[in-house]
Amino acid sequence: MMPSAIFPDLKDRSVLITGGGSGIGAALTEGFVAQGSRVAFIDIAEAASQALVDSLDEQYGNRPLYLKADLSNIEALRNAIAQAIDNNGPITVLVNNAAWDDRHDIDDVTVEYWDKNQSINLRPQFFAAQAVVPGMRQSGGGSIINFTSTSFMINQGNLPAYTAAKAGIIGLTKGLAGRLGPEKIRVNAIAPGWVMTDRQRSHWVTEEGLRVHLNKQVLREEILPGDMVGPCLFLASDAARMLSAQTLIVDGGYL
Repeated sequence: MMPSAIFPDLKDRSVLITGGGSGIGAALTEGFVAQGSRVAFIDIAEAASQALVDSLDEQYGNRPLYLKADLSNIEALRNAIAQAIDNNGPITVLVNNAAWDDRHDIDDVTVEYWDKNQSINLRPQFFAAQAVVPGMRQSGGGSIINFTSTSFMINQGNLPAYTAAKAGIIGLTKGLAGRLGPEKIRVNAIAPGWVMTDRQRSHWVTEEGLRVHLNKQVLREEILPGDMVGPCLFLASDAARMLSAQTLIVDGGYL
């Protein structure tokens, strides 16, 4: 469900979303398309992404640009961002959403696995920001929104490489905010709780596990991908013009 709020300043804004073809990312892509933004999104899953493009074009008459790239390949990421800029103009909203949350045990992690995990969950967020900053400077400012997670805040123990990356995203957010704030570029993070994407439901959700989790939330409803859209639109918009270096926790009150 998309939020009802309209942010007029987001109309025609050039927006780039990583991992925008499924799950939370697909909801974010729809949310900005519904605002009338010029949206480009990067995803490695071609079939699902093309279907999303066609669906949003039919529903809103505002066709997003899909760019296929493996975010662990920084050159491919840079090339995709260059294509987005060529198509939509300088990017003034970047949403670093893409992530890989496979469960893994400390005893099984190899150096190669650790490096692969960071190359998806942390490294691209910096290099995507680096690539869009010149256009934000040219445009007089912008908003970078990095998706982290509450998993490291609640001491979740079955994905340590992932939680390390997600904690690192908050450090990256604050460091970039400090560096870029004088140039009117705001940098914030969103920390979702347990969002019921199709991937979560098919891989890790059990009836008992979900019941226990919901009982710890203040708002005892399932968190859906669309629930991340409103907070992200707010942080992207001029309504949040004096908000930077912050982490917005969207977890139904679990914490």
